[in-house]
Amino acid sequence: MLDRRELLKLGLGAFAFGCASTDPVRLSARPERPRDVAPPGIYELKFARPVILYVPEKASGAFVLMLHGATQEPQRMIVRLREAADQSGVTIVAPKSEGITWDAIRGAFGVDVRFIDDVLRAAFAQCNVDRKRVAIAGFSDGATYALALGRANGDLFTHVIAFSPGFLIPIQPIGSPKIFLSHGTRDEILPIDEASRRIARDLRRENLSVRFHEFDGPHMIPPDVAREAFEWLAR
Repeated sequence: MLDRRELLKLGLGAFAFGCASTDPVRLSARPERPRDVAPPGIYELKFARPVILYVPEKASGAFVLMLHGATQEPQRMIVRLREAADQSGVTIVAPKSEGITWDAIRGAFGVDVRFIDDVLRAAFAQCNVDRKRVAIAGFSDGATYALALGRANGDLFTHVIAFSPGFLIPIQPIGSPKIFLSHGTRDEILPIDEASRRIARDLRRENLSVRFHEFDGPHMIPPDVAREAFEWLAR
């Protein structure tokens, strides 16, 4: 099996096209007036897989669906991003992929898309969400997946936050979400030249607004970059 570095060397666009699927990538969940608003805190939503909802003390209405990297867990995403969420008032929901990573990274869109739709529906039912500040975000594989779902569902997601993504999965874009990219210049897992620098150029060719933060560091989400991304969404 090819590892990520080998995929990058082969040319990510061609590989992604081969893995892309005609399966639906559209999400039907939409923000609604919640029946009962969840007070500030951390909640484990009742699903067969782990799903963590974090509501900050001063929730602003800005909302992020946060997708973990390969082999990671939702709780790790909350730990990484909680401080940024508190400072910007961003509510986070973080689900778990069915496998070690998100379905379309290695195959076709399917079960994870349907699960995410259910997770969003549950979160929207208990959170006040500003429809003008709804983001999908992710780290590493989760960032690659977020860029695909975000561009395919630009009528839901107004913003996409991609921390150290690998490549673009071809989809039929809908809408024009704003894009925030970050990537470390010393990333040895997904080298920046073959990943985010290429991605930024391709997204701009789609006439999307791209904010790209390069930082001196490895494959990670630095706290200051997380704060910048969340403040960019929340303003």
